Amino acid sequence: MSKPMVIGVERVLDIFESFQEHKGPMSMTDLADATGIPKSTCHAILATLQSRGYVYSLNRPRAHYPTNRLFDVASEIRKNDVFVRRATPLMEKLRDITGETLILGKRQGDEAIYLQVVEGAHSIRYSAKNGDLKPLHSSAIGKAVLGSARLAELEAFIQNKSFAKITNATITDPAALVEEIQASKKLGYFKTCGENVSDVWAISAPIIVGSDVFAMAVAGPKNRMESFADEHLQLLIGSCSAFSNMANTA
Repeated sequence: MSKPMVIGVERVLDIFESFQEHKGPMSMTDLADATGIPKSTCHAILATLQSRGYVYSLNRPRAHYPTNRLFDVASEIRKNDVFVRRATPLMEKLRDITGETLILGKRQGDEAIYLQVVEGAHSIRYSAKNGDLKPLHSSAIGKAVLGSARLAELEAFIQNKSFAKITNATITDPAALVEEIQASKKLGYFKTCGENVSDVWAISAPIIVGSDVFAMAVAGPKNRMESFADEHLQLLIGSCSAFSNMANTA
């Protein structure tokens, strides 16, 4: 895809995310200011979205807002994501038992992408969003998918890389990261202790489906996760193993 096309896609997404943040109709000027898109380009994008039924316009105030078409399209797409659809009931069951947030994700380039998030039942909980991108080296999902790689592949991944220090607890030394991931691989689970978000602990386990590696994690505040780590871990590993077997025989 050419660079102008990529920029065009980014601008469309920026417009929809501006509506999300603003929580109401926006004028073309407001959208242009919020996104940094030139007014002429913003006008052309809005005209196209309007012609395709994704946006409607208001006369007073002179503004625009998305229709439900985007929701309908997204809902239909989501409904046909077979893997996420099968995983969600299991995640909800684990959420109900643990009370903590459940996350399903996989590797996307040098990051981990969250495919499904089932938030915990507690008022104080770890919150995340579907589609969030997290560093592989500091997230439990990221460590689990890295742990599925052979040692040579893992070492090739970290070679010449500089790992950002997300929190004071983040492991940034390549040798230390490899050592921790290899040790966790032998145990069959991976963890982060405030490495991605301060005071949030998470444990994760891989789910192998054919040639794809997914991972599921339980995440929550340090005090609760520390107290119930063993119970959560047994439930998580058992569930991931059972789901992996089911997915590979479906």
